[in-house]
Amino acid sequence: MSVETIINDIEKLNVLELVELTKVLQEKWGVSAAPVAAAAPVAAATEQAAPIIEEKTEFDVILTDVGAEKIKVIKAVRELTGLGLKEAKAVVDEAPKPVKEAVSKEEADKIVARLAQDGAKAEIK
Repeated sequence: MSVETIINDIEKLNVLELVELTKVLQEKWGVSAAPVAAAAPVAAATEQAAPIIEEKTEFDVILTDVGAEKIKVIKAVRELTGLGLKEAKAVVDEAPKPVKEAVSKEEADKIVARLAQDGAKAEIK
């Protein structure tokens, strides 16, 4: 029995016989004859439900602890950010506070290392 013979036999069936055939096949093999188009919205909903994880390219450097050398840290913040004395002092006094936002990973690492030289602690978020 070839596939072509089976197809030819199926083509000879009327609509009621085709419906009965599909029901029997579904029950026998435990499958569903749901249209493929109905599965597409389910797939789209699944894609929307699962967030797409993108690689982070911008980082914020947060000053978490000033340490014992507050004046040196203020100077470092001025140097790193270009802020005036008053603004840099405000950043240091209000720690934890962002020193720089939306910078590259390399720049964020350099800022953290520079602040660590003066006894401050910073983290990258």
